[in-house]
Amino acid sequence: MLTFNDYCKKVFGEKLYKISLDAGMTCPNRDGTKGTRGCIFCSEGGSGDFAEPLYDEGRRDARSVNICRATLDESIERAKARLSKKYHGTRYIAYFQAYTNTYAPVEHLRSLFLPVILREDIAALSVATRPDCLPDDVIALLRELNTIKPVFVELGLQTIHERTAACIRRGYPLSDYDRAVRLLNAAGIHVITHVILGLPGESKEDMLATVTHVCNAKSGGIKLQLLHVLKGTDLAEEYEYGAFLTLSEDAYFDILEACCHILPDDMVVHRLTGDGPRALLLAPLWSTDKKHVLNRLNLMLEDLKNNG
Repeated sequence: MLTFNDYCKKVFGEKLYKISLDAGMTCPNRDGTKGTRGCIFCSEGGSGDFAEPLYDEGRRDARSVNICRATLDESIERAKARLSKKYHGTRYIAYFQAYTNTYAPVEHLRSLFLPVILREDIAALSVATRPDCLPDDVIALLRELNTIKPVFVELGLQTIHERTAACIRRGYPLSDYDRAVRLLNAAGIHVITHVILGLPGESKEDMLATVTHVCNAKSGGIKLQLLHVLKGTDLAEEYEYGAFLTLSEDAYFDILEACCHILPDDMVVHRLTGDGPRALLLAPLWSTDKKHVLNRLNLMLEDLKNNG
């Protein structure tokens, strides 16, 4: 298995940390284009609850907000300061994380991404988005930026099953994902696919089928994420009503290990779990014991390495 740390050492010569940025974007699932309430699991932070904002409070919609170079630089420095206790390197990956970071006019995206990728302390650019928000001019911009420094595009797939996609209000068909991966690969851009394990109604076989599809689609990397139930989301209402149960620790690790056996050797594993904001997390509470979870992950990876 090719872990993200090993990949960074191979490509960049060192371990790198991401600095998470919130450029004030919105999402077609929130602005009325495809919906107004977002995906049922998505918090008010748009999956960027730990990201550093690049905008003034109360000015979220970056489709109309002009973010100046000074604001970008100041925000990046604040994000770096957050990592200073655990990371003492000099280069970072700039991660545009919150909401849909290609959902804006291409010239606005250029004004965001270009000054960031040109910074000496930024080794690569990572852009989180939806597969249905990658028009041709945005693909061309990402291809251009990729000639300067490596660009990663993170696609929120979550599941291949249409019944689950409808349940979580994903808002696009699987064909959009397949098209996006194909176009990004043709542009030479590293694709990272997000998959959530434990979505309501899905069996272990359903989850493994999603991971298999991601591999067959030739995604360069994958993030496997435990489903978190966060306060204030529609998913939280369903959970409190008793509509579904979250995965136990043992069930999650059983599914996770089965997923790892599917992954090709050259696929970069960017994540095997994730953190939910403690103040918002309703379930599963076992995931808050981060030290224990990481120790168990390391034991699982060591076992996979030794026994195949």
